[in-house]
Amino acid sequence: MTDLPNKNNQIHYVTNFQDLITTPFTGEINAMCWNRNLTGDFSEIVKKVTLSGNITTIEEEELLDLQLSEQGQLAREILLNDFKALKAHGASPVLNVISHYDRDETYPFFPTDVYSFHVDRSPIPVDTFLCTYYGEPSDILPNAQGKQKILIPAIREELKKLYQGPDEGFDAFLSEHFFDLHYQAEQNAQLISLGLGNLWRLAVDHPESKVLPCLHRAPKEKAGQHRLLMIC
Repeated sequence: MTDLPNKNNQIHYVTNFQDLITTPFTGEINAMCWNRNLTGDFSEIVKKVTLSGNITTIEEEELLDLQLSEQGQLAREILLNDFKALKAHGASPVLNVISHYDRDETYPFFPTDVYSFHVDRSPIPVDTFLCTYYGEPSDILPNAQGKQKILIPAIREELKKLYQGPDEGFDAFLSEHFFDLHYQAEQNAQLISLGLGNLWRLAVDHPESKVLPCLHRAPKEKAGQHRLLMIC
């Protein structure tokens, strides 16, 4: 488990899954954390899985078939319990072993991959859940310390050159290409690591949301090290 900040107006800490899913986002709070200190050897599961490409999805059946040590079995039990709890809540959790995500090089001045600080968007009320069990954890950028990239004059001018259409269609263009989801951190921004083992619930940009969506990004992986991540 990674030490987490004690004071942040955006984050509310809970001690169980029920509170994680039922505590409402209000005011500045747009991130909920079930702070956990997990037991078991999650690295063993990463080593035992047959990898395919840069992201390998582990199904529950495959997880059950792995031959594991006692510590590996403890880790597996936690993963299965998290699967069960999230599914019972109505979510669709996916467990991935990640070596790296694909980089977006379509527009060099404006990558839109998950390594960029971004918000999640949905047409229906939903939250993002995620937990890193092994490897580098994700980061949160406090909303007050990030600026929407499309509002930065130099970037906006480049986007207008790329668009080359009527002014009334520019905002739709930004949304269609997901440019409006991405943010730039201030020079001295205080980034927040989500840590290992903690199960997070992050606010999403949807029509019924009463709070700002949570700004987050995937970490740059260490060379040769994979991540074990559950997300939905």
